[in-house]
Amino acid sequence: MVLSLRRGLQWLRLLILFGVLACMFFYSLRLFTDWITPVDHYRIPEGHAIKVFGGQTVNEGSEQRIGVLERLRFFYWYGE
Repeated sequence: MVLSLRRGLQWLRLLILFGVLACMFFYSLRLFTDWITPVDHYRIPEGHAIKVFGGQTVNEGSEQRIGVLERLRFFYWYGE
């Protein structure tokens, strides 16, 4: 069996080129997915913003608590 050094180096060059191109493709897709990923709606609010869905929500005019079903109804009613 004859092993050619030139043919082996060509395969090695092809393998290295494939690896480099695959890494470039992977990192370009990673940058694209970071750009297209939606905003995290569950992050901690900043500035004067407050988080609405807390443990206990109280109406400003009364001391009545809003139940989970009522919140779900409002959610579907306003379409958010």
